[in-house]
Amino acid sequence: MEQAIIEQALLEQVRALTPAQQQEVLDFAAFLRQKTPQPVPKPRTPGLHKDDPYWMADDFDDPLPDEFWLGEDA
Repeated sequence: MEQAIIEQALLEQVRALTPAQQQEVLDFAAFLRQKTPQPVPKPRTPGLHKDDPYWMADDFDDPLPDEFWLGEDA
């Protein structure tokens, strides 16, 4: 389901509940957020791939031809 549709359906359901039941829904939502672990970014490791072979064309830094920018076939 699309997020907006889910949010709308959830809102309609919650509005039909008593205030006490709405509080339970709110508490359960907070519980779900708490138990879902938030991703922890991995620390960067300098030089991790320094020994991996790579190839770069000799003309890598050369300007691109006008045909590239104008969308023309070379």
